[in-house]
Amino acid sequence: MASKKSFELFEETALGGRAKCASGPLTAMGLTFLAGAYIALGGFLAVRAGAFFPSDLWGNAGKLAFASVFPLGLMLVVVCGADLFTGNCMLLASACSCRRISLVQGVRCGAVSWCGNFVGALFVAWFMAYATGLIFDTAVVGQAKTMPYAESVVNLANAKCHLGFAEAFWRGVGCNWLVCLAVYAALAAEDVMGKIVALWFPTMAFVALGMEHCIANMFFIPLGIWTGTDERYLAYVGSGKSPALTASWDAFFAGNLLPVTLGNIVGGAVLVSGVYLMAYRKNLSGRKG
Repeated sequence: MASKKSFELFEETALGGRAKCASGPLTAMGLTFLAGAYIALGGFLAVRAGAFFPSDLWGNAGKLAFASVFPLGLMLVVVCGADLFTGNCMLLASACSCRRISLVQGVRCGAVSWCGNFVGALFVAWFMAYATGLIFDTAVVGQAKTMPYAESVVNLANAKCHLGFAEAFWRGVGCNWLVCLAVYAALAAEDVMGKIVALWFPTMAFVALGMEHCIANMFFIPLGIWTGTDERYLAYVGSGKSPALTASWDAFFAGNLLPVTLGNIVGGAVLVSGVYLMAYRKNLSGRKG
């Protein structure tokens, strides 16, 4: 089967951005909620899989397991259909540059997807991970009973909230460069298996490299804060088995979510959409509208 040319894939991103803006409010609400929830489900699976391999026994195997299963979220977004802010950074920028939509339409659509994704991620964090008690499941290591999942997500929230602004921004750039390349590559695939393979490797790469995804952080950090302030975890900390929560809501919003969101926008809109536009401007001339 002949593969699509790269500039044809770029045109598809522009058409995809126009389609996002044409969605009605109920459609947008549903699909943005689902995208945030799907990414959060992938994140929760990653926490469970990664904490299954204690670092003192398995070295970096836990980090590899974490990165390997996290792509579930983006696979569900693309294959099952949902509206993800980070992918939209590329799609909407392409649609704007090809004059398929106005800048105002693009900004409005992007803001709606960001907010809807936040609701979906918080839903999974609260109801699926925290309220179910699954994040507090215990395991026995040697003779000691541990809370590996709670400890993992609290440590993750602590680390993310103590990044410098520039560190968080550039990690956000690198993350969405890879995420949008994953979506771009998936456009070339005609079957589900091809899309899964195209999505899996770049998404695994950004996680393994330690990059920052704003929608994933809408799940990880709130869950870490809720877990770290729960009396069950506080008792666990009091026993000297785990470090205390140091992340806060202020650090989440101002120190992580803001710079990571800005970095994700640059990664998708500039390093993917912008560079491909520059490369294929001649191919696209006369084909706008």
